[in-house]
Amino acid sequence: MRAASSPACLSPLLLCLCVLQRSYGTPSPPSPTFTHNQTKLPDGDKDSHHRPKRGWIWNQFFVLEEHIGPDAQYVGKLHSNSDKGDGSIQYLLSGEGAGSIFTINELTGDIHAKKSLDRENKSHYVLHARAVDRFTNRAVEPESEFIIKVQDVNDNAPKFPDGPFSASVPEMADIGTSVFQITATDADDPTYGNSAKIVYSILQGQPFFTVDPKTGVIRTALPNMDRETREMYSVIIQAKDMAGSVGGLSGSTTVNISLTDVNDNPPRFPQKNYQLYVPESAQVGKAVGKIKANDEDLGVNAEMTYRITNEEGAAMFSISTDSDKREGIISLRKPLDYEKKKAYSLNIEGVNTHLDPRFSYLGPFKDTTTLKLIIGDVDEAPVFTMDYYIMDVYENAPAGTEVGMVTAQDPDSTRSKVRYSIDQNAEGDALFTIDVDSGLITTTRRLDREEVAWHNITVMASEIDNPNLVSYVPVTVQVLDVNDNAPYIATDSALVVCEGSKAGQVIQTIRATDKDNFANGRFTFALPEDLPVNPNFTLKDNEDSSASVLARRQGFSQAEQELYQLPVVVWDGGEPVLSSTSTLTLRVCPCQRGARTPVCRAQAFLSSAGLSTGALIAILLCVLILLAIVVLFVTLRSKKSKKEPLIISAEDIRENVVTYDDEGGGEEDTEAFDIAALRNPAAAEEMRMRKDLQSEVWRAMGTEGLSPALTLPDEDIHEVIKLKVVEANRDTSGPPYDSLQTYAYEGRGSPSGSISSLDLPEPQTELDLSEVDNWGPEVQILNRAFQEKGQQHVP
Repeated sequence: MRAASSPACLSPLLLCLCVLQRSYGTPSPPSPTFTHNQTKLPDGDKDSHHRPKRGWIWNQFFVLEEHIGPDAQYVGKLHSNSDKGDGSIQYLLSGEGAGSIFTINELTGDIHAKKSLDRENKSHYVLHARAVDRFTNRAVEPESEFIIKVQDVNDNAPKFPDGPFSASVPEMADIGTSVFQITATDADDPTYGNSAKIVYSILQGQPFFTVDPKTGVIRTALPNMDRETREMYSVIIQAKDMAGSVGGLSGSTTVNISLTDVNDNPPRFPQKNYQLYVPESAQVGKAVGKIKANDEDLGVNAEMTYRITNEEGAAMFSISTDSDKREGIISLRKPLDYEKKKAYSLNIEGVNTHLDPRFSYLGPFKDTTTLKLIIGDVDEAPVFTMDYYIMDVYENAPAGTEVGMVTAQDPDSTRSKVRYSIDQNAEGDALFTIDVDSGLITTTRRLDREEVAWHNITVMASEIDNPNLVSYVPVTVQVLDVNDNAPYIATDSALVVCEGSKAGQVIQTIRATDKDNFANGRFTFALPEDLPVNPNFTLKDNEDSSASVLARRQGFSQAEQELYQLPVVVWDGGEPVLSSTSTLTLRVCPCQRGARTPVCRAQAFLSSAGLSTGALIAILLCVLILLAIVVLFVTLRSKKSKKEPLIISAEDIRENVVTYDDEGGGEEDTEAFDIAALRNPAAAEEMRMRKDLQSEVWRAMGTEGLSPALTLPDEDIHEVIKLKVVEANRDTSGPPYDSLQTYAYEGRGSPSGSISSLDLPEPQTELDLSEVDNWGPEVQILNRAFQEKGQQHVP
């Protein structure tokens, strides 16, 4: 079998890229770079000679954007060396824009762009090319991908998307101080040509500022720019592409630059000499005047303090600084005396508090002035022209209505101006105000005569030069009435209608009430016209500010209907006329005979309360049930108390006498009595001491026969029980019933010994009753108890 053909036998398709040269010198695309790629033939095309397969050789195509010529723009050409020019090869194009933007001549392979393209919208297109046999429709070359790149032209001007801009720089800044950096954008291709190469320049703002053509940094161009002379500058910056050459596109924006303040101006007093009048009666510690120096700077750069530099002035006066108003407040340090000194001279200095050493060469940042204080003699307070004033004003007058005027004058020869005010401690200070210069009194809000008809205020007058001298005058203001309240009929109680009333009979005469005074005229009464005629009652206007309620029929019965309603309209005679509707309640009842005015007869309580017979029976049943429950509760409680054992008092001196009705359970029954005293040696000793004390007390009272001997024999426990029974029987202070005392005894020979108090030895010494008082309050109480018991035994 023959070897494979040599590489010289390969005949690949050659793709020729032809780029249209522009008349204005657009550079041609780079020469094609050929690359050999093995591709597969269509299925069924088998070469028995194993001929090498052909391959596509591609390069990029270029097309200029914004083409405006009448003909389609030539892009390039596809050509195969297999094409003999006989039309057997057909070139096909597919992909992005194929057919709509790009077309291909199927015979020659020429590619054209029939539309104007915009690189900023789409920078390249991806297409696919094929070469097929026109007659067999078989692929001569397989499909391959290539790119058509849109070549940029300068069709976009630079822009400032964030403009206009604002910036600031301190005043008096050095030349070249950076103010702001501005940046423009260009949508053209920055990698191709100079279409996106921007150069900055300044169109407006010279000679104060400059701009760096490459970076766009704006800088100061003049020294000592003063904010107090000019604060705002409007600078226009231009950005031009094509590196600023002729034909480049440009855009501009505005930068508003303001100069910020620095402390470059010292304070200055408008005058070098001032004069101020101060009365000798001025209070110590109070302000007597103000002074102010001006500073052209702003904020903290204009802050200053004031001080008095001469000793004489500083001894009598002090000065403080009002930081908000930047004023010096002069206050009195010591009392003034006109007879000793009639004038003072103050040297006042104003100094900046925040100094900038960079501008110290501009001079000292302080200023001085002289203030001459003239001390005035004390004079008299102003005098009013009248001892008191009476004024009037209509109610409901709007706020600011004039009430009257007071006048006061300075009796001194100086005839100082007078300032008026209302004493804040007097009544009515919130309702009236007074003009401080003219003395005109006006209202501050609407007044209501029905609330307060008279107002008393106190007006004060003081001299402007000496506000401490004040005179007072009382002013009485009468509030005049206007018709602002509608009349009404008081309906607190019901009108009485007797059951025997006849048609046309006067039930009762009614009168209206009006908060306004009598000047509003008489009242007129009538029934409402918008309601149907009342079949039971009617109304008659008596034309004397009263009206009579009449019965339209007879035969009223309380059983049928007790209450009736009668609406009545009443008008007053004021201007404007006001009216209201009141509803009268009429009550039907049997009346007392002989009474001048209808009065209902007294009725039984149950009837007046409106209780029926059934309700009364229910109430009685409830009461009986409650009584039965109480009786049953008391009965059960008394039966229960009889079954309960009687508990002997804790003060009973006998040893554990326990009484109960049921039989005992023997020695194991320990719940009916307490044997702890017999089984506790300490308790036995304590019980023995108590017995000894009781014996001595009884012996001292001569009543030994009433109590058995406390010395018990050891050999016979039965004798002890008998003695205790005798003792209990003789005890008249105990309960009148039998009792049984049980004492536990283990007997002799017990390994643990006896714990009973009966075996304790008798005391060796006699008890000295004179020492009882020294044994404490407990023993004293016990002594008194024994004495009382002994007295009960004495016959």
